[in-house]
Amino acid sequence: MMQLHESEHVAMMRESVARFVKKEMPRELAKEWDARNYFPRDVHNKLVELGVMGLTVAEEYGGSGRDITATVAVIEELCTRSLSVGGGYINSACYAGLNLSEVGSEQQKRELLPKVANEGIIFAYGISEPDVGADVASVKSVATRVGDNLIVRGEKRFCSGAAICDYIYTLVRTGPTENHYKNLSLLLIPPNTPGIRLSPQDTMGLKGVGTYDVSFEDVVVPINSVMGGESCLNNGWTQLVGPGLDIEKIEIAAMALGIARAAVEDAWEYSQQRVQFGKQICTIQSIRHMLAEVKTKFEACRLMTYNAASLLDQHKPASVETSMAKLFVCDTAREIVITCQQIMGAYGYVKDFDMERYMRDILIMPILGGSSAIQKNNIVNRLQLPR
Repeated sequence: MMQLHESEHVAMMRESVARFVKKEMPRELAKEWDARNYFPRDVHNKLVELGVMGLTVAEEYGGSGRDITATVAVIEELCTRSLSVGGGYINSACYAGLNLSEVGSEQQKRELLPKVANEGIIFAYGISEPDVGADVASVKSVATRVGDNLIVRGEKRFCSGAAICDYIYTLVRTGPTENHYKNLSLLLIPPNTPGIRLSPQDTMGLKGVGTYDVSFEDVVVPINSVMGGESCLNNGWTQLVGPGLDIEKIEIAAMALGIARAAVEDAWEYSQQRVQFGKQICTIQSIRHMLAEVKTKFEACRLMTYNAASLLDQHKPASVETSMAKLFVCDTAREIVITCQQIMGAYGYVKDFDMERYMRDILIMPILGGSSAIQKNNIVNRLQLPR
């Protein structure tokens, strides 16, 4: 298991981001971004200046070197205040930085990774489709090669960040459908390419980066848009289920961890301010027990998340641990936030308090990045439980 205390460099990074959150992401602005479903590009750019985008980029490409634990700490800190900024960070440092580092061609790395570290360019995932969720290998979007170009046709759903991204990281079929896990390719497609139409989805939470349906109507992109280069045409499945998938699970766990922490801190403070029957409600045994439970559950979530991150930093096998963390942290964080809302009673249900936003945001966490049911399948399958 991970050490109880963070390393000095991660602790310093966390403190730096916490100061950034306090200065650049005050509660009133976070509330406004959520209400407007607004992505604060200026804050994202200031985050770039802080240097945290480079935590997923090797030094030779302008970053500070791959550091998953520090990246997770940044995600947690940002998501205690706003998924608008936290989501944008993930779409840049993780979706762009990690995928380019893992499966990009040398040309793509040299062109784009410095832009991740120094400009904060953003990828949006174009993976899910109207009739394709967990079984992503069944995608119906197709790309047909014509000379040195690919012509893309199809639709994507739940594409978060499509309107603010630099590239839609798009999974398409580039060969016969009977080869289920073969003949898939990942493409880098700018969202302003002719033939692309974005339709916003009005989600309950997860505001800021925006969630979209994306339609591709005879969209023409060059062959070098294939992730990994032309030689990786029809190799999309291998790229998709590589090491980056384990890290994605921890990204979502870190988001849930940040939301849960904010909820616990707010409920803890509220219990000392709220007076009923002439005394603070924190003196009531049932409230004290609820607070003890959420504190304990949060600590378990923290340990599981950072243990998995530590394994990834050591390049050790972590598929089981990352699935366990994604499953436990996201489901438990939901329990934590619901309990914290109950502590605040009716005040936790109105938009004047941030708890209402935490409630809306936490509900999607067990679904994002592979649902809890999928994680359970991953765990027993990877532990070789007989079918």
